[in-house]
Amino acid sequence: MFRRLVERHGWFGEREHADGVVISLRRGHSSITLEPGAQFELSGAPLETVHETCTEFRGHMAELADISEELGLSWLGLGFHPLASADDLPWVPKLRYGVMREYLPTRGSMALDMMRRTATVQANLDFSDEQDAIRKLRLALRASPIVTAMFANSPFVEGRATGERSRRARVWLHMDPDRSGLLPFAWEEHMSYRRYVEWALDVPMFMLKREGRALLNTGQTFRAFLDDGFEGARATMSDWEIHVNTLFPEARLKNTLEVRSADGQSTDMTCALPALWKGLLYDASAMSKAETLLEPLRFEEVQRCREHVADRGLRATLAGREVAEWASELLDAAETGLRHLSNLSSSGDDETVHLARLRERVSRASTPADDLLDRIDAAAPLLPQLLEHAQV
Repeated sequence: MFRRLVERHGWFGEREHADGVVISLRRGHSSITLEPGAQFELSGAPLETVHETCTEFRGHMAELADISEELGLSWLGLGFHPLASADDLPWVPKLRYGVMREYLPTRGSMALDMMRRTATVQANLDFSDEQDAIRKLRLALRASPIVTAMFANSPFVEGRATGERSRRARVWLHMDPDRSGLLPFAWEEHMSYRRYVEWALDVPMFMLKREGRALLNTGQTFRAFLDDGFEGARATMSDWEIHVNTLFPEARLKNTLEVRSADGQSTDMTCALPALWKGLLYDASAMSKAETLLEPLRFEEVQRCREHVADRGLRATLAGREVAEWASELLDAAETGLRHLSNLSSSGDDETVHLARLRERVSRASTPADDLLDRIDAAAPLLPQLLEHAQV
């Protein structure tokens, strides 16, 4: 796949070290990487509008189309591999993944499933200053299980329906608690950049990279490494950047705010995720409306809701209300924000057009998983049905 993208579409292969295999591609500000189980991930360029992001995504799928047909491949937009067992999947030869493979199962029973059998749609958003970043982070964390419910899309495991709406969400409840979750400290009144950095400093490391080799270092926090070094190595900014990339909260603060709560989606829903978050976080009145809605929620309530959302999706409850009701109000705010921003496509549509399918589902309290389950004949082979209903 990589070789043909390089030959036909102007991508450039990248190796982790001189003797390594090509494990990522780059073209301009975009990249394609392989996740541990060979999930294929497009990281798009920074763009101004969701229209442009959606055009980029559809262009990516168009580049894959002919190559995929030649190789006999179909792409499924789901949050969890619906057919394969863990033993069926490969391990991508990236240095960090080898360390994670050994360490993370000691910290969470579903860590290897997280690495190899889950897939997500993530949006990365700008912030203007510290106050703006912290407001957006706090709102994203509070909204996290509601967004998970809206996009719940992983009801199958190893060829059967599990009764869940999002196995991916279930998996993330059994991951390393040091580096994942809803960041309870971020809900405190005096949250700041410094507080986020203090948390990151006290999370155990995975490794260091030196001269193309991985130095395993899972027994030391970054704070201790900064103070004491490790086997003669001293901390560098590159080490810190690698470490921050090994933290996996539901919303992650880096040079952008990364919101990470949604299952992988089919084409008709993929662009709804960035549209939702842009509408909520880029317009002042919409953001204030969403904050007013969610501010009363306590950490413990939202944490409990994550478990229910994995099972029931939009039919779960949060603070005594069905999650579908919360989702509808968040959508109201997001649509208001996108209308205020008034970024129009060439056909004159504002960005709310990307929320139409999501709005229709939320109005029925139906997740993508519910729609899939309604269409699937439990007695028939699953793969042909998925190819009909869940292709990207």
